Amino acid sequence: MTVREIPILDLRAQHRALERELSSAIGEVLAGSHFILGPNVAAFETEIAEYLGAHYAVGLNSGTDALHLALRALGIGPGDEVITSTFSFIATAEAVSILGATPVFVDIDPRTYALDPRLVEEAVTPRTRAIIPVHLYGTPAPMADILSIARRHGLAVVEDCAQSIGATIGGTMTGTFGTISAFSFFPSKNLGACGDAGMILTDREDLAERVRALRAHGGRKKYFHEEVGLNSRMDEIQAAILRVKLRHLEEWTRGRRRVAERYSSEFANVAGVDLPREEPGCRNVYHQYTIRVSGERDALQRVLRERGISTMVYYPLPLHLQPAYAGLGHKRGDMPNAEAAAETVLSLPISPDLSEEDQQYVIESVRDFTTALSAA
Repeated sequence: MTVREIPILDLRAQHRALERELSSAIGEVLAGSHFILGPNVAAFETEIAEYLGAHYAVGLNSGTDALHLALRALGIGPGDEVITSTFSFIATAEAVSILGATPVFVDIDPRTYALDPRLVEEAVTPRTRAIIPVHLYGTPAPMADILSIARRHGLAVVEDCAQSIGATIGGTMTGTFGTISAFSFFPSKNLGACGDAGMILTDREDLAERVRALRAHGGRKKYFHEEVGLNSRMDEIQAAILRVKLRHLEEWTRGRRRVAERYSSEFANVAGVDLPREEPGCRNVYHQYTIRVSGERDALQRVLRERGISTMVYYPLPLHLQPAYAGLGHKRGDMPNAEAAAETVLSLPISPDLSEEDQQYVIESVRDFTTALSAA
């Protein structure tokens, strides 16, 4: 078999296809020389709010800041608790910790990698102020159950949509269920900038206005500061790039789903490989196509690497076991579903531009490994 080089995501192909549109958009920014909170940021905020179906969108400089400022706008701080998933990128919990609040980790549903609602209910205390569900890998979290818990206990819901733009539940976009939501436009995301960028989405005008002030050093009027904020303004060039890419997002989502459907069809009867699920009534946008390989995940990853196929483990160590959170006193075994996922998940190459030949090469390589393993 001839070795091919297949990245987990090929942004070069995406940017080649958009070169003329992107160059024009960037050139217009340079010609206008309005680089901070200019017309492209305002237009992108309007366009993405319309696409997702929300009243307000506020552009920020990263998904981490979006989580941080969403929580801060809700008034969360020292002494408060925020329930969230242990199986996520650290930014989800880090945003809580930055404010002096305490992240309360709960285990996941192994089918969806999202918060287990039963465990969320058990984790609520008098100090709980909010829940952060994570739509991991582009798979919607069980929002109906989470919202029901939040209503019973008077809690805010902050959706972590860093990986789920365009995902739906019953035709409604993720990011529009909770009190406020956070999006990341890190370059590798389904809608990615050419640098860092993020956004909050909400239907509450008071929260949107507070985030607008916080992103600009805590002031609504230049040189007048109502509180201590930070510099988290979306860059005008990044907004111009994202406006171009937003026009292609639905097409890219369909492309990702086609690749995922082929993988799932071809791997359906492959022993030892568990496939991602799409819950009834939901649209998964497959930010990652993540399989589970019990016992031999690392060996499979090594074989695929030798064949030029790039894969990733998202995430190899749950947050409750991270050294940064050792002070919370968790130990291995506390959250068995997340710990098992960390030892078995493997994300395969997926992008709208992944050719059928490259897909077949990945499929055959995984099959060759599992066949050899069964024969051993």
